[in-house]
Amino acid sequence: MTEYSIVEHVEQITDELRRSDFIGLDTEFMRERTFFAELCLVQVATAGGLYCVDPLGDSDMRLFWAVATQTGWVVHSARQDIEVAYQAAQCMPRRLFDTQIAAGLAGHAPQLGYANLVSALFGVELSKSHTRADWSRRPLAAEVLQYAVEDVEYLLPARERLAEHLDKLGRLAWADEDSAMLLNPALYDTDPQQAILRLKGARNLRGRRRAAAAALAAWRESEALRANRPRQWIVKDSVLLEIATRLPRVVDELNTVADLPGGLLRRSGEQLIELVAASRGEDNDYRPPAVPEEAQKALLRELQQLVTECAADLGIAAEIVASKKELSAVITEGNRESRVFGGWRYGVIGERLQQLL
Repeated sequence: MTEYSIVEHVEQITDELRRSDFIGLDTEFMRERTFFAELCLVQVATAGGLYCVDPLGDSDMRLFWAVATQTGWVVHSARQDIEVAYQAAQCMPRRLFDTQIAAGLAGHAPQLGYANLVSALFGVELSKSHTRADWSRRPLAAEVLQYAVEDVEYLLPARERLAEHLDKLGRLAWADEDSAMLLNPALYDTDPQQAILRLKGARNLRGRRRAAAAALAAWRESEALRANRPRQWIVKDSVLLEIATRLPRVVDELNTVADLPGGLLRRSGEQLIELVAASRGEDNDYRPPAVPEEAQKALLRELQQLVTECAADLGIAAEIVASKKELSAVITEGNRESRVFGGWRYGVIGERLQQLL
């Protein structure tokens, strides 16, 4: 049985957090019914102990985040946890060590789960019995808290072991660099004007229909933010896509749009028509992604082969060096801002890729 402490007042651990170079951290949250994740529990590991901080109780979470972000964090597959913390407090840790990233650079499988990493490093099998717990319920059962705290119990030892191995390989800076990429606020800021990029099917629209889809997607994003409800609860992708494709001119024409909720039609029908009307005459220069030409396909295969050989020499998965999607974007979209042309990847593979291009 893992020993841990329940933190009822953040002041109980602030001094310990301040003394720590790194803390292990994990979060439990719910987001099935909300746009933003509802933070329900924060598990923390320090050199002195394991803690469960309850953000739904009386803890001063502003103080917690202010102190906790002054140190480095060890997190496994950190993107969602960083997003939750950023949305909750608009701040991030000074430094991040993502054990999933580090494990991949050490030769483990990419996207390795935390339980599998603990098993590989320490021969310990963790329970997976409460993966679907309702973390918003209070009080949380003892076995649920026990399961939660195990998610941070091995983070600091895992960092030590992985960092030691990567240092011997000359790759510790690689893990720090790739982990730091997750501390870019742009990854987590919500911009309604970019919502079109998440509208399934919109990538094939062009001209006025693309402009209408962009306006409708931005409207839905703003509504979801305002109401703190999932996008699909506001209106489904398929509905927005049908409206953008049909370009209705009056509210009555919306009556035949499949799956358009009647309540939404009454509340926002006129506004939807206004958004569609505003796209009239708009010169949207967006063009759907072109089908790769045979020469581009051949070049992609050549780049992939080079990456595969490089990764084999390093003893890591090819997708860690450069994924097929990244390489394809370099060829078809001319994306020279890709990570393969910067940082440690440039010396390992990026320069040779540039020569082929």
